[in-house]
Amino acid sequence: MIIRPYQPQDFDELWQIDQQCFAAGIAYSRRELATFINHYRAFTLVAGDGRFPIAGFIVAESDPAGAGHILTIDVRPQAQRTRCGSALLQAAEQRLIKDGCKAVLLETAVDNAAALAFYKRHGYAVLETIPRYYLDSVDALVMGKHLTKAAKA
Repeated sequence: MIIRPYQPQDFDELWQIDQQCFAAGIAYSRRELATFINHYRAFTLVAGDGRFPIAGFIVAESDPAGAGHILTIDVRPQAQRTRCGSALLQAAEQRLIKDGCKAVLLETAVDNAAALAFYKRHGYAVLETIPRYYLDSVDALVMGKHLTKAAKA
């Protein structure tokens, strides 16, 4: 698995992967994804393997107050269960640590059992519930993790 920084020519493929990973209304519009990727505190990492030059990606941002935020992590369906998501998450956590973050937060739908299990395996804990976060009908779980220099996914 090769992790590299996002390049503007990656955008169309990243947007297509996001559309495959999330239901209509939850997947980002092109404008939303571009806004998140181009936010001044955000960074985007892309993972590739032997089968796919872009197998997945992660968008995260660091906050000067010391908290990171995972905005999205997307792995194309054919590349899931290949440790691509784990590699992306670990790389993003290391970048957040380098940026001075002491913790990281994210949101996931309460009914996304695969994501919930994935994040728990990587040391995230449920901190709170946001009612009707997705599509104004599905609750989100806010999950978090303390970051240390030796953080491993």
